[in-house]
This record gives sequence, structure tokens and C-alpha cells, in this order.
Amino acid sequence: MPTYLTPGVYVEEVQSGARPIEGVGTAVAAFVGFAESGPFHRPTLVTNWDRYVQVFGGFTEGTYLSHAVYGYFANGGGTAYVVRIGGSAEDPNDADGSRQDPTPVAPATPIGGFLIAARSGAGTGISVEVADADGENPPEDRFKLLVRRDGTVVETYEASTRKSIRSYLLNQVRESELIEVTEQPGSAQTRPERGTVTLADAPAPTSNTTVARLDAGEYVGDSAARTGFAGLEAIDEITMVAVPDLMSAHQRGDLDAEGVKTVQLAMISHCEQMGDRVAVLDTPPGMNAQRVRTWRNDDAGYDSRYASVYYPWIKVFDPATGRNTMVPPSGHVAGVWARSDGERGVHKAPANEVIRGAVDLEIRLGKGEQDLLNPIGVNCVRAFPGRGIRIWGARTLSSDPAWRYLNVRRLFNYLEESILLGTQWVVFEPNDDRLWSSIRRNVTAFLTEEWRRGALFGRTAEEAFYVRCDRQNNPPESIDLGRVVCEIGVAPVKPAEFVIFRLAQFSDSTSLVDE
Repeated sequence: MPTYLTPGVYVEEVQSGARPIEGVGTAVAAFVGFAESGPFHRPTLVTNWDRYVQVFGGFTEGTYLSHAVYGYFANGGGTAYVVRIGGSAEDPNDADGSRQDPTPVAPATPIGGFLIAARSGAGTGISVEVADADGENPPEDRFKLLVRRDGTVVETYEASTRKSIRSYLLNQVRESELIEVTEQPGSAQTRPERGTVTLADAPAPTSNTTVARLDAGEYVGDSAARTGFAGLEAIDEITMVAVPDLMSAHQRGDLDAEGVKTVQLAMISHCEQMGDRVAVLDTPPGMNAQRVRTWRNDDAGYDSRYASVYYPWIKVFDPATGRNTMVPPSGHVAGVWARSDGERGVHKAPANEVIRGAVDLEIRLGKGEQDLLNPIGVNCVRAFPGRGIRIWGARTLSSDPAWRYLNVRRLFNYLEESILLGTQWVVFEPNDDRLWSSIRRNVTAFLTEEWRRGALFGRTAEEAFYVRCDRQNNPPESIDLGRVVCEIGVAPVKPAEFVIFRLAQFSDSTSLVDE
């Protein structure tokens, strides 16, 4: 209370007893994988696909991170953190977090509005020849590029200066092992003059060049160095974690089946320890339904309410090759989660939703095959005539029926985190009836609003939840320990997973007599 000494009129600002609890975000993904550039082992925020390309580069053949992030944003994702792995945590080439290429490059030679340079490791004696395109009267934009090493032609490209077509020069030479081509700033791309140009030799890689380490430890990381999954611990807003490039390493033979299990277990453990996020797992590629059932029950055997798994892989367009390719579904699924959260709320099971960008499936499942997988927590992706490719499952990997459904797990994560952040003001307040009353009032107001939005089950708010914070659960001995205990019970809504209509014949003379 202030002390008043002089007569007069005074105005005091008093703190309102109501301290509203705001709901936290529910759709922030974290992706761990391989990229062509960008900082290593540093969770980097990206809010759209263009930002990802600026920092980490575009699509890279043989990896799935870029496809996962692209699918995430295409399906409704809004915010994501990306962790690039495959190199050392202290890369001198990305100390400022900007997009850098850790490989030394040779001086570039301008040709027709392009800059052409020899790639590191290409060797010596690299030259390029510009020649006329094949055929009679080729278009003005077409030409042939011959790449020679020590006088021998080793690469040939039928290229164009038009950016809008697949044969554009930059698209053609993207996978070249000898040269690298970029657009010359401030210059228009034109058909180069005929002739031969010898390229300067690229410097050999130095000792600072990062070398990929593709064992399980690269994914798991180190808690002291904040690498791998441990680097995500400091970011509270993450709600889902996906590691799509775990499967690309498995396909290349860098990780065997045991290594895949080791990483996925570490992924699940990370989510369980944090308590506010769910792991989105992929099945290994090339499995039929029976093999996936065996993998789920015998090989993997995961039992966690903080993890879910999706099957089969989906087919999407790959700009790196110009063809459709199979990718693990986790990135696209995370985007569907985000879209469902925004349109309906986290309490809605993220299923019976179309996967945008999915052209086809690795295998088309029928009801009989899903009968094998759904009871063991494998969420199937299915194609339905006239309804597209949809997620047709919403289960966790928990054996506990109380945590069977994914939306229940994610709803509790949302409620817990919202209440946790919205009641920080309670710490060090006088622990008495007035404090308990304030806590009950604020939490009740928050849960009432969630019930009105359809997140809790019950015809009335009293049926949907209860909040208890009084002398009954705060005895003197608890108060002496500096504790205030608030007990909250909620009734979450469960998805209508099995919709049953019972039809029967009836006789007009007997069935409706008592109406």
C-alpha cells in the first residue's frame, strides 16, 4: 500500500484478478537430414520454402530432407526448424550461419551469360567446347556442351538458354562431376559462341572440408555439444519431429536395420523426455503389408505414446531429376497435422485428410491389408477413387488404450504447455486461498473455452473437466514445502474411427405401434 501524506485525489493501477491463459502453438515441426549447404548441427528457423532454399539449397538427388520440407509447407505447415547433419559441428565455412559451400571452388569463366568452373576433385585439364545442337535448323536457344578431361570428351549436354524448360543448361549440368554452372549476375543468358575454353583447376579440398559421418551417433548427437536431437532441446515450441533422411542413409547402406532402430528409439526418447512433441516415423522402403506387420511387432517393437508411424511411401515429383520418385511420408504428414490444427484444432484427429503433392503410393493398400496394420498402430496412407490419396489412420504406438489416439496425445501436450506457460505468474505468490481461487478461475476459463471449441467431451463444462485447488489438496505440510498443487481432469474427445450403421427390416404393422 502506498503512503499518502498530502490531501488530494490519487489514482492507483490495480492488477486484475483474471490472468488469461493463452493457447500455445501446436504445429511447429523439426526436420533432421542432409542438405547441399547451410549450417551443420544448428536448428535453423524457416517459415517457407523459399527461405529453406536460401539457407540449405534446393532438391538434392538421393536425399529426402528437401522433399520433406517442401511437402510440409505444401500441405499447410507454417514454421519449421531444420538441422543439417552429415558434417562437423564446428565447420569454419558456416560460422555465421549463412549459406556457404564448404568445398573450395575454382575461378569461374564467363560464357554466354553463364559462369562455368571446374568442380573440386575433378582433376586437371578440364575444358568445355560449345558446339551447334544436333539436327537441321535447331532453335536459337539450343546448343551442345562438351566437357573434356585431358582432351577426351567425358560429358555431353544438349542444353538450352531458356530457363522455363527442362533442358536449361543449369538443370542439365546439375549432376555433373566435373563442372559447375551458375548464372552470371547482370547478364542475359545467350547461346555461347562456338569454341573451346580451358577451365582453371579447382583447388584440392583442405583439411577444413567437412566429411559426412553417417553413423547413428550423427543423428542422436551429443547433449554437451547440442548436436543432433540434443540440439532441439532448447526450442520449446517444437511439437513434431521427423528424420526423413534416416531412410536415405539406410538405402545407401550407411545404416543397417539395427542402426535405423537405434536412431528411431533415440528420436522417441527425445520426444518422451521433452514431453511436448511427437515423433513422426517412417517405415523402411520396399515392404509389403505383411512385412511391415513383422517389422512393427518383432523388429522395431516400439511402445510409446509420443510416436506415430506412417506407411507406405508416397510418390512425388522430383525437380532434381525431372521424374517422379518415392519419398518417406513423414514431412507431408507433418504438414497435414499443421493444416488440420489450423482448420479444425489439435483435438481433431489428423486423418481422412488429402496429402497434397502425392502422385501415387509405393503400394496401394486395401481394407484387408489395413486390417493387419491399424490395430498395431501403423497409420496407413490410402488411395480412394475420386477422393485422392488420404491419411487413413490416427494412432500412436502406445499399447495403453488411454493413449491410443494421436489427437489425444497432442491435445494433452497443448493443454499442458498452455497451462504451464500461462501460470508462470503464480511462482512466489502468497500460497493461500486467494491464490488457489485465482488459479481455479484462470484454468477453468481456459478449459471452458476449449470445451466450447469442441476439444473436450461433455454436454456441459462440468462433464468435460474439473479443476481442484483448495485446502483438500494443499494441506499445511505441502504449503510448508513451498508447493501449491492444482489437480485437473479433462475428458478428451476421441475420433469416430469405426462408423457403424445398423440396418434392419421392419413391418409397418408392428414396428411403430408404440410411437
